[in-house]
Order: sequence, then structure tokens, then C-alpha cells
Amino acid sequence: MAISAGIDVGSGAVKVVVMQDDDSGHEAPLAQLSARIRRREIAKVAAEVFQAAVDASGVDEIHYVATTGEGEDFPSATGHFYGMTTHARGALYLEPRAGAVLDVGALHTRAVAMDPRGRVLDYKMTSQCASGSGQFLENIARYLGVSQEEIGALSMRATQPEKVSSICAVLAETDVINMVSRGITTSDILRGVHESMADRFARLLHSLQFEGPVFVSGGLASDVGMLAALRDALNKKAAAGAAPREVVTHPSAIFTGAIGAALCGLFRYKKFGQGSVAWATAPA
Repeated sequence: MAISAGIDVGSGAVKVVVMQDDDSGHEAPLAQLSARIRRREIAKVAAEVFQAAVDASGVDEIHYVATTGEGEDFPSATGHFYGMTTHARGALYLEPRAGAVLDVGALHTRAVAMDPRGRVLDYKMTSQCASGSGQFLENIARYLGVSQEEIGALSMRATQPEKVSSICAVLAETDVINMVSRGITTSDILRGVHESMADRFARLLHSLQFEGPVFVSGGLASDVGMLAALRDALNKKAAAGAAPREVVTHPSAIFTGAIGAALCGLFRYKKFGQGSVAWATAPA
């Protein structure tokens, strides 16, 4: 039996998954935890979440500690993997039919096309300035006095959504302020923001060649309003006669990168035996 830990250090949060392989080819997560990064204390948060996940898993040792995202300098890491690779592997673990993964991060969004084995075929990414990120939507919700848990349901109640006009996050937030002053309802504003973001996501995905559903990962994967807007945007831009594009997600979608990193670690350890055993103690 092999045990690995996947650590995905993002711009807004650290996600850790401890996973085991029972030597029969069956991988299963033993623990998964996440925590927000505040005041840029990335190393401290990563160490704390890693130790908490190891404690929760109940294992005595970790055979491979795999990092992804911004976690390359994590002290206990055995190896580091590109985020495109780990999100492709993680998405296929959670949804084996997926042909592409749309990872909506705090500062940017990327679309990755992969084959059924998880090999990355192509990818596209938004810029950090684009108003198509989790942090942008969080800022809008805070201004509107809406919690993140309420965003999706409110968006689904919209009757006359009004899109933001700018791709610059700062100018787009100014658009929202103007909408509030004009009496546009919160639901219509949120749906408009969702549609504006979804249009950008759809352009990313339409620039890729892939078969199968789109798997949405990241912090916005649980936002039903965003998922609905993305489905509409993808199918509105689909070629005439094309089958509707399916958009799917999973309750563990926020851990997609960490799951993929853990799977990459298991594969590398079992195939090559690389790296020394990382004992289940807090990194120095």
C-alpha cells in the first residue's frame, strides 16, 4: 500500500488531500482539508493544513508529498507537478467522462483539454487583470452585502440581467456600483456578472479541441448561478447542429488540483520509488 499527499497552493487557499493506493489499482482519499490564505502567510498556512490533513487521515507515514500551484518550495515536498497536469488528472478522477477542466481560481481562470488518460492536449488562461476570477466575484458580493453561499441562488432569480461591460476588474466593479445607483436588483446584477464571466470562460473553452463534458473546478464550482450561465454561454456559441455541451462538477471540485497531485505522487512512487519517506510530522 502506498500513501501520498497532494498539496495545491493557490492564490487564495491551500488544499491538501491524503490518498492511498491499496496495490490493486484503487485509489481513495483518506482526508481532504482546505484553508484560506490571509495576510500572505502561505508557508504557515500550508504547513498547518498539511499537518491537519495527515492527522485526520490516521496514517503513520507519507510515501510521497506532491505539490502543485505555488507549492514548489514546501519544505516536505518530494516532487512538484504543473497545475495543468494535476487538474487534468484530478478532474478525470472525479468525473471520468470529462474532456476539459475549467479551473476558476482566485486571480485567474484556465481551461485545459485532456485525453482520457489525463494527458494535457492544450490550455488557455485569462490574465490576472480580467474580471473573470473568484476574487472579482467575491469583491462584488461583498459590495452587495451578499455571502458567497447566497450568490448562486440569487443569480438564478434574475429576470433582467445586466452584464458588466469591461474586462478590467476595477472598471467592472465601477459598472456594478453604477448599476446599484440605478436601482438594478441584486439578482440581476449577480446574473449579469455571471454571464459576463461565463462569456469569457466560453471563449477559452471554444478555443480548445476536446470531446466530453466540461468539468468545473476551483472555488466557484459550487456556484449554481455560474454553472447555469456557463452552460448557456457554451451552447449559445456552439456551432449550428452541435450537441449541447455538458457542464459538470463534484462536491470535492475545490480539491481537484490536490487530488491530481496526490495521484501523480502515487504513480511516481510506485513506478520509480523516487523520494524518501516523509514522516507524518509538521514541516520544520
